[in-house]
Amino acid sequence: MDTTRKAAGGSSVPKIRVTAEDRERLAGLASFAMDRMPDLAEYLSSELDQARVVPAGKAAEGFVRMGSEVEFRDDTTGKVQAVTLVYPGKADIAQGRISVLTPVGAALLGLGVGQSIDWATRTGVAKRLTVLAVREPAFA
Repeated sequence: MDTTRKAAGGSSVPKIRVTAEDRERLAGLASFAMDRMPDLAEYLSSELDQARVVPAGKAAEGFVRMGSEVEFRDDTTGKVQAVTLVYPGKADIAQGRISVLTPVGAALLGLGVGQSIDWATRTGVAKRLTVLAVREPAFA
């Protein structure tokens, strides 16, 4: 079964999942950010439109959602990182908290363990990452 869909540029991206609560908050955030960060806001909106919405609870485990700690590998360099996906106001790269309104943050949203995605840095460098582990949000 095909587990990917085609992005606007023709590249393959995995199907993602989001909780209803995350979808609602992130849709508002994307709308708010449209003037200041149109590319990222448009990407996030598109991802939310295509995502499968799942109920909170057991069904919402095992994929990256807001507040999740994610371990992923940069498939270009082999470097493994652990970060927590947060809203922009909580971001602190020194503490390992990355905003969903960054290219890597938006790319991680909704992925499950073993899924990979191609994404571009703010400078346009093409990257690929693979999710190695997802830990549930502390506030869940």
